[in-house]
Amino acid sequence: MTYLGKIFSMLVVLICSTLIAFTQTREELQKKRQELEKEIEELRKSYAETQNNKKASLKQLALIKRKINAREDLVNGINREVRQLDETIYLNERDIYRLKKELDTLRVKYAKSIVFAYKNRGSYEYLNFLFSATNFNDAIKRMAYLKSYRQNRETQANAIAKSEQLLTEKISVLSANKKERLGTLEIQNKQLKVLQEDKKEQDQVVAQLKGREKELASQMKEREKQRQKVALAVSAAIRRELEEAKRREDANKKKLIEDQKKAQAKNDVATNNSKPKTNTDEPVTGVTTAAKDRSYSPFESTPEGREMSIKFENNRGKLPWPVSNGIITVDFGITKMEGTKLDRKSDGIEIAVPVGTSVRSVADGEVILAGEVNGENIIMIKHGKYFTGYQNLSSVNVSRGQEVKAGSLLGKSGTSIDGDGAIMFLIFNERSQPQNPKTWLKSR
Repeated sequence: MTYLGKIFSMLVVLICSTLIAFTQTREELQKKRQELEKEIEELRKSYAETQNNKKASLKQLALIKRKINAREDLVNGINREVRQLDETIYLNERDIYRLKKELDTLRVKYAKSIVFAYKNRGSYEYLNFLFSATNFNDAIKRMAYLKSYRQNRETQANAIAKSEQLLTEKISVLSANKKERLGTLEIQNKQLKVLQEDKKEQDQVVAQLKGREKELASQMKEREKQRQKVALAVSAAIRRELEEAKRREDANKKKLIEDQKKAQAKNDVATNNSKPKTNTDEPVTGVTTAAKDRSYSPFESTPEGREMSIKFENNRGKLPWPVSNGIITVDFGITKMEGTKLDRKSDGIEIAVPVGTSVRSVADGEVILAGEVNGENIIMIKHGKYFTGYQNLSSVNVSRGQEVKAGSLLGKSGTSIDGDGAIMFLIFNERSQPQNPKTWLKSR
């Protein structure tokens, strides 16, 4: 390959690789934008439904705040798209400059070769060049040189044609990039305007809630009482399961000791007491089967319990949602009620769904609690040393001790203390400590 051919190939590879890298990033950004737009539309519909209630509610505030957050993420994503387009435009302009410069160089060299060929176009000069060779081998070399010189002119002409074509394509791509940038900026401006409208609407809801602070304080007090009663019921259920697991473990140890004694007695009879007896007071091994790299838990004293725990852990961030659709309106932990002095503590996440929505188990397990707690239906399922809870149910389709699979129907969603359709989803560890369900559920 000639020097010019190498330069041209390297330039084409560089341009193509740069475009592919930016195209992939742009595709990811556009996919994220579509997901956010879908989420915003769902939030808009949910918020519109809550507006049927003349009184502003905490659910309305939660929905509009999530809508604002999602729209801000959307605007930020569009900003990144614009920056990507700016970078792409800059690279395209730089490539066009290089192509023009390279094309000018190719044209100058080609022009010189044409002029030289024109000056030496006569057959006399050609023959004189050949016959002036000192020997036959030298003449052969001169013939090969003249042939390669003609081929080089053809290569130069082809390189010029390809460079012109590539330059035309790059100019076309640059023009498309600039148009796309303008369109993206228009979308961004529209989203910014809507974002300002959302913030104004949020201010109105906050103002209304501030005027109902006493009423809301009473409502929050009832919520906290219910949370504490559910927490006590959950702790009692987990403690009961823990005691049962310890009893089973002790029973297994006792049985193993008895089996060892019987085996030793048979061995003593068979050998006429010729061998020393095994000390049965030594610690029994092989009962607690928890892996060496895991902290001990009675829930994992059996292979089944350990396997279920590990399976649940391996699905962190990948667990299915307990409902097919819905929007989180209450986050895990302590949430400050904007515009008021109130805050709310939640041991799980509240998902807004229509009343009667099917609620399903997120993993294989065993039901350890199914019934009312302070007048509210709740289901608890054991997954090794982890537990999931499903609260605010209008009906319960399972019973205590029942084995369930991931996706099994547990019941139907009911209403929250506000009277809106919702369920509360919870996750606890073996010490009855609540975990943030958002870190366990897969992203939508």
